[in-house]
Amino acid sequence: MQLTSLRAALQARLIAATQALVGDDPAARFGVAVSGGPDSMALLYLAAQSFAGRVAAVTIDHGLRPASADEAAMVARWCAGQGVAHHVATPDMPPTGNIQSWARTQRYALIEQWRLTQGIDWVMTAHHADDQLETLLMRLNRGSGVGGLAGVRGRSGTVIRPLLGVRKAALQQLVDDEELPHVHDPSNADPRFDRAALRAALAGADWLNPEAAARSAAALAEAEAALDWSVAELAARHVECDGRQWRLDRTDLPREYMRRLILHMLRAAAPDAALPRGDALDRAIGAAQAGGRANLGNWLLRGGSVWTLRRAPPRVNSRKVPQPDA
Repeated sequence: MQLTSLRAALQARLIAATQALVGDDPAARFGVAVSGGPDSMALLYLAAQSFAGRVAAVTIDHGLRPASADEAAMVARWCAGQGVAHHVATPDMPPTGNIQSWARTQRYALIEQWRLTQGIDWVMTAHHADDQLETLLMRLNRGSGVGGLAGVRGRSGTVIRPLLGVRKAALQQLVDDEELPHVHDPSNADPRFDRAALRAALAGADWLNPEAAARSAAALAEAEAALDWSVAELAARHVECDGRQWRLDRTDLPREYMRRLILHMLRAAAPDAALPRGDALDRAIGAAQAGGRANLGNWLLRGGSVWTLRRAPPRVNSRKVPQPDA
């Protein structure tokens, strides 16, 4: 594919995907999250070309690598030359726990702060079809259901990912042909990280089609949305709270609906509590279907003609306390 046709094809795909995700508002302003890697630089270039005058960029410098400040400065120089506003944000707290999880949480929090300050409508990230394939396989390996296998969503709140149907190789070709500055993060090839190890394993699997996987993930995301809609309808008719407990008066539904209705009650009862998943949830449903009861964290699910969910009584320490000799 020649340079002009590649650029034109990618621009057309970006515009079509963006309009499918958020509509066609000629006044909408777009932010682009740019790390300095080839994927995000390609997205920034395409967005600046496609939505001229309506694009700004943000780079999050986590400070985890010595070169990160120079990489942010590289993005800033390119943006200055193109007349694109650019901002660098840094976390104000040190890393804790899982580094990748910490970095992701900080990244999205800082991007949202920037978006609100700048009056940006939508923030684009450069997730692509190869990322989606990796996500699907990682979640398949963990036994995920429909929601997990829907993969990376095209839209999450004000964050959109319009390149999910585009191959990484096409984005790399674009930055090479256009001579866009970019860097390669060494952590992306570090086998200590699960995604990097999977990426290395997939390198020789030419029979896998990331674009087809991305279409499957999109179809599963639509199925997930349909399930959410029907669960909301069922909950409105069959779930109620009497002040002391939550009640579910229909229990003859397929197991997937029962899972989701129990989770609906738990979210309503304790919005900030961690939700049970997988085997723990299935065991509780099995016990309720047999007329028994089961604990779900701090909540007690009881079966019968009507299922109830109420706060579990406090656990009593059953260990015997040694008594002094008489």
